[in-house]
Amino acid sequence: MAEDAILGYLATAEEIPDSGQFATQHGLHHNDVVNVIKSLHGFRYIDAQDIKRESWVLTDEGKKYAADGSPEVQLFFAIPQQGSISKDELQKKLEPSVFKIGCSQAGRNKWVDMGKQVSRKVQHVEDKVKGLLIRVQNGEEIGKDDVNSLKARKLIVAQTWKGYSVRKGPNYAPKKKKVATDLTRENLQRGDWKELEFKEYNFNAKGPPAEAGHLHPLQKVKQQLTNIFLQMGFEEMPTNNFVESSFWNFDALFQPQQHPARDSHDTFFLEAPSTTRELPEDYVQLVKSVHESGGYGSRGYMYDWKREEANKNLLRTHTTAVSTRMLYDLAKQPFAPKRYFSIDRVFRNESVDRTHLAEFHQIEGLVCDRGLTLGDLIGVLNDFFSRLGMSKLRFKPAYNPYTEPSMEIFSYHEGLKKWVEIGNSGMFRPEMLLPMGFPEDVRVIAWGLSLERPTMILYGIDNIRDLFGHKVDLSLIKRNPLCRIGIN
Repeated sequence: MAEDAILGYLATAEEIPDSGQFATQHGLHHNDVVNVIKSLHGFRYIDAQDIKRESWVLTDEGKKYAADGSPEVQLFFAIPQQGSISKDELQKKLEPSVFKIGCSQAGRNKWVDMGKQVSRKVQHVEDKVKGLLIRVQNGEEIGKDDVNSLKARKLIVAQTWKGYSVRKGPNYAPKKKKVATDLTRENLQRGDWKELEFKEYNFNAKGPPAEAGHLHPLQKVKQQLTNIFLQMGFEEMPTNNFVESSFWNFDALFQPQQHPARDSHDTFFLEAPSTTRELPEDYVQLVKSVHESGGYGSRGYMYDWKREEANKNLLRTHTTAVSTRMLYDLAKQPFAPKRYFSIDRVFRNESVDRTHLAEFHQIEGLVCDRGLTLGDLIGVLNDFFSRLGMSKLRFKPAYNPYTEPSMEIFSYHEGLKKWVEIGNSGMFRPEMLLPMGFPEDVRVIAWGLSLERPTMILYGIDNIRDLFGHKVDLSLIKRNPLCRIGIN
């Protein structure tokens, strides 16, 4: 219908100056007219030129005030003509947003006296805002100052209308020829293929984009970090067990059983199976002894260590539980220096907000060798973080149950122009290493940080729930490019 109307109109007219007006005059939907124009233009029946018009339209808030009146006028008429009304009573008569905006605008207009008691200062007011909004709604033009005023109050927004002007093209005809798109068996049998006009192939046309998988931003950054660890000679630890026993997650790390992080406020404990099936009994006794009475130069925590607490199963709160198992296995062999790393998911019973989830990814690296010192730890950290593009580092003394000394790691953020905490580090305590069976001169240096924080910085994401979790917009994953970390 739109096609016949356009071609028929051009048979007697030189131009269709405005596709929008044309659609209105012929009782057609403008979208249908636009689609036909694009098709006819492709076959060169017509030549089409873009038209753009800027206009103002009401926001939802603007539509509401065009119908009910502006907040300042609503507030004015809610005040008795004679006498006054308390602010609390006045607030009850109006919607919260209308009351708040109305108080501000009516006071600025000097229409009312605002105090504990509110009264009118004038007898009559004109709702100019409503009048302007109705004029905009009807497509009328208003003054520049009025536009700026309504725009500042977010009652109107700019809208771009797009259409076409149309003239005859080189292949114009009053009626579009029907061209065949396929050569069928019937055409060949009847012999009418000789008279058919076939649609030309457009070899420049782009086909539909192929559907394919897309890497999540966390996976992209994880791969970059993995490459850095591998370049530094580290070996990746197996981290496929999300469920861990309290023994490997806490006790073997010399973390006392009364530590607040172990209670249900910070840890997810399993109901089934609630306890682990087996633990290395000889090692368990050594860990129990160092907790209760110390050893290796330590006096321990001096409390009654309970096996039932160590047996409890939980969702691991850190990947250091994996490091503990790896070091325990390493200590049973003839000693050889090792460098381990892991990047995987951990779980904590956190309150969910824009920077915290109940699960996140932890990056962990450790070096095990003879005679390591705090200077070696600082040197490795400078090497590691410089490969991430973080060359300005500071270290602050901290406390961890299983490292001594311990340090928080800070880096200078050029964008924020301030020092921000980026990780934690330390040297594993003798109370943790020596019960495993390591020689006395063996030291382990380690550090950890989250994967989400650097990813959010690299991709400009300020809410962790937009990055990770069941509410993530999948189109975000498709659009995000590969983020290259500055590797030296």
